[in-house]
Amino acid sequence: MRFRSLSALALAVAASPALADEGMWQPHQLPELESVLKQKGLEIDPKNISKLTEFPMNAVISLGGCTASFVSPKGLVVTNHHCAYGSIQYNSSADNNILENGFLAKKPEQELPAAPGSRVYVTEQVTNVTDKVNAQLNDDMDGNTRYKAIEKAEKSLVAECEKDVGYRCNVYTFHGGLEYYLIKALEIKDVRLVYNPAMGIGKYGGDIDNWMWPRHTGDYSFYRAYVSKDGQPAEYSEDNVPFTPDSYLKVSAKGVKEGDFVMVTGYPGRTNRYRTASEVAHQFTHVYPTAKAYREQSIDIIKAQAPEGSQARIAYESTLAGLANYAKNYGGMIDSYQNTDMQTRKDALAQKLATWIKADSARQSRYGDTLTQLNELVKQSQATSELDLILGYMGRSAMLSSAQRLYRLANEKQLPDAEREPGYQQRDQARFEARMTSLSRRYDDTVDSAILAHFIDLYAQLPQAQRIASLDKALGIDKGYDSEAMRQRIDSWYAKTELNEQQARIDWMNKSVSEFKQSDDPFLAIAVATYDDMRSREKAKKALSGELAKVRPQYMAAIIAFYQEQGLPVYADANSTLRVTYGTVKGYSPKDALTYTPFTTLEGIAQKYTGEAPFDAPKKQMQLIADKQYGEYQMSSLGSVPVNFLSTVDTTGGNSGSPTLNGKAELVGLLFDGVSESIIGDWDYDPNLNRSIHVDTRYMLWVMEHVDNADNLLAEMDIVR
Repeated sequence: MRFRSLSALALAVAASPALADEGMWQPHQLPELESVLKQKGLEIDPKNISKLTEFPMNAVISLGGCTASFVSPKGLVVTNHHCAYGSIQYNSSADNNILENGFLAKKPEQELPAAPGSRVYVTEQVTNVTDKVNAQLNDDMDGNTRYKAIEKAEKSLVAECEKDVGYRCNVYTFHGGLEYYLIKALEIKDVRLVYNPAMGIGKYGGDIDNWMWPRHTGDYSFYRAYVSKDGQPAEYSEDNVPFTPDSYLKVSAKGVKEGDFVMVTGYPGRTNRYRTASEVAHQFTHVYPTAKAYREQSIDIIKAQAPEGSQARIAYESTLAGLANYAKNYGGMIDSYQNTDMQTRKDALAQKLATWIKADSARQSRYGDTLTQLNELVKQSQATSELDLILGYMGRSAMLSSAQRLYRLANEKQLPDAEREPGYQQRDQARFEARMTSLSRRYDDTVDSAILAHFIDLYAQLPQAQRIASLDKALGIDKGYDSEAMRQRIDSWYAKTELNEQQARIDWMNKSVSEFKQSDDPFLAIAVATYDDMRSREKAKKALSGELAKVRPQYMAAIIAFYQEQGLPVYADANSTLRVTYGTVKGYSPKDALTYTPFTTLEGIAQKYTGEAPFDAPKKQMQLIADKQYGEYQMSSLGSVPVNFLSTVDTTGGNSGSPTLNGKAELVGLLFDGVSESIIGDWDYDPNLNRSIHVDTRYMLWVMEHVDNADNLLAEMDIVR
């Protein structure tokens, strides 16, 4: 079944008011939605949005985890403040804390290199390669063989694609393996920080306001993309020149009003709306509660070990922001799960689907025992989840994870490049080194050792049968566990290791397996001692993934056919590929007698202001608000400058920084968050509560002009006034 064949269905159901704005659509589907988009308020030709090499899609870019867009012919890039947070933190110090105070490069030579490994990806081509992948598969393959065959096919496609120098290619799975697409993107390697507002603007409200409405956050920052003088992607050099994009977005100073059409183009990370009932139950009753607790514990450890204002705290600010963001995210999802009938509906869907399959001999023949097989495989995958979670958070220790990655690299280098694990091939070496380099600005011995000690404590509490024998021995707990003795042992490891030195980590990238085995570095010794067991666990998981890669597409084919008969929308779950979603500027009512309007204003900043973080805005800004100095950015119906607004667009993590466009494809905002009631949208969609939060371009322009005097950037952009 092809996605294109689903587009007509999408057109039919999109006219339903209850489902009007649901869906993260692939660009090639949009022409089929033309009548709906036009009715909503799209003024440009929908066919333009389906063409990645034409405006406006070629102005939308990925940062590899966030979205951004070009807003000038000189490679100027706008994204969220929290998406640039790592680069802002990387360039901050106790003496020059641009994270706290803000930063503006008035001249190109003042721009700062972004954090190592920062990239701008411009998607140029999407190719359906399902047939090429499936040609390597057959029904007689066991799970491990199938996994390897899929991986080999994907590597071959990527290698061929990347013969074009300067491009990064990846194969993405859609509908659980029902289809595969090869994405080709220009990889711009020289990225520089141009401007970020002060923390009191860019992160106003902090973790308290995260996922909340009303919101008053100026969540925006600017990068610039550079290339070599011949226009090709190149590493940082003073001789590089700004990248000239094929198109860029005009920035609207007129903005939007309630009821206006908006669309968001971006790279949403991952949704799970087609998961089985048992997967949903496990995720919400075990994985999310446990992961939330682990994140909160990590936050407490970091704050206890790194006092506010210290160099250690600055080093971990980006880490803290990420931990807090998802801890609150998980909490919101758990609350929504417990207070709605989502599980009941998922259980009912499972029963209805089973009944529908059995009611027809052709369907029974086609889908057979798919549901039973899938549920059995899901149970197997969940059996080790407790250990998986603890090992994952233990791996947040920079020293332990660096040692494990470096030793893995040494082993992989013994293989031909095509046979290496993804992430360890030659194409990955620059990224690998960037990770080893950037660690220096995001690391502190005291913090890292405390995190490791905490999660080893939790690991040691697992039943012996669930633990890994070689890891127990390497940690020195195979004959019993004493927390205090473990802590002393860990302190000795950090005192002895050389991996806390940047050059040492770089040097170990080029050493042999035998040199690792001879090393007396304690973390490298752990990596060597546990390598075989860790690889055995990985092999078992790959075999299970291979089995799922056979059954999951059959399940999705059944789901799609069933949804078609029910008149429900069918779109692929988000998977970090370019998508388009549309909706209107609209408030919502989260509970009885409470209605939220869709705009916040400058006066709301003043109402929240306390003079202390996270409600401490710059004094200049507060004076301008008191004096009602709105300039030309006042919204007449509000009598003030709009700060943030709500819309019904369907988005998720990874959409952060996505351009919010009006019907003419002008930039009217940046998407940066969702309301707490819509967090569950990764798994379930509710049109009454699904709302995304955007920073209004009028607020961005007002701050740039009146607070930060960013006249050079205002002059560079094409502003529609």
